Amino acid sequence: MVAVIGASGRSGTALCRALGELGIPYRPVVRNAVKWAATGLKGEPAIADLADAPALRTALGGASRVASCAHARHAPAILAACGVPVVLLGSTRRFSKWRDDHGDGVRAGEAALLESGRPGAILHPTMIYGAQGEDNVQRLAALMRRLPVAPLPSGGRFLVQPIHQADVTRSVIAALRRDWEGPRAITIAGPESLSYADFLRAVCRAAGFRAPPVVPLPLAPLIAAAPLLRLLPGLPRIRAAELRRLTEDKAFDIGAMRADLGVEPIGLAEGLALTFPAR
Repeated sequence: MVAVIGASGRSGTALCRALGELGIPYRPVVRNAVKWAATGLKGEPAIADLADAPALRTALGGASRVASCAHARHAPAILAACGVPVVLLGSTRRFSKWRDDHGDGVRAGEAALLESGRPGAILHPTMIYGAQGEDNVQRLAALMRRLPVAPLPSGGRFLVQPIHQADVTRSVIAALRRDWEGPRAITIAGPESLSYADFLRAVCRAAGFRAPPVVPLPLAPLIAAAPLLRLLPGLPRIRAAELRRLTEDKAFDIGAMRADLGVEPIGLAEGLALTFPAR
């Protein structure tokens, strides 16, 4: 039986749905029973806050594997609460040159797993799209519909390599099925990288409209203008940290994903076709 921590979140819900379809028993571990019920999935949840060690131990009791879709900063608590192989979801934010609490937490979670010697893996996905309720490509499309131009740092020349939620789920299940000799950290991403400008155009095309022309702008004025979006109705909020990350390449070798997990990710065009309704 797999205990799924963070089962009511986007990746957790997708994982539980896939486990159910495969006939693999699972126990959802959540903080809020009402939020779990809203997913419409079967399974009596175990209620536990990750900061509550006794409750977490009880929630994970009897599991043969643990999959955590919660933030990787919670790895020490999870490792302390169980003695079975674990699969954690991290993030490629751990490689970013722009340090923040999110990335620092992922690095700390990875270090905790690797130093523990526990069999298992931490999977670092790139930008995830295609999940029910995700706000990456949907938010980008909504913004581009409203703007006459697409102001991007350095004209959007830096690389991205987004991964579809289905491939994240397949990677987690593959990691759960493998008998690891020790801990591993594996990056998971789409099959190829492309410039952010080309990614933006692909998203707009899949959403059924032509992308606005890209206008190169320095980073500083974009960060200064980002809070103004909140003043315009219907426009999604763009965070300064997101703009900063547009000034670094996010392209990764996925050889370990293919070799150790046996997962061949789908291409961006196919993933976007699944994300946006047919037009």
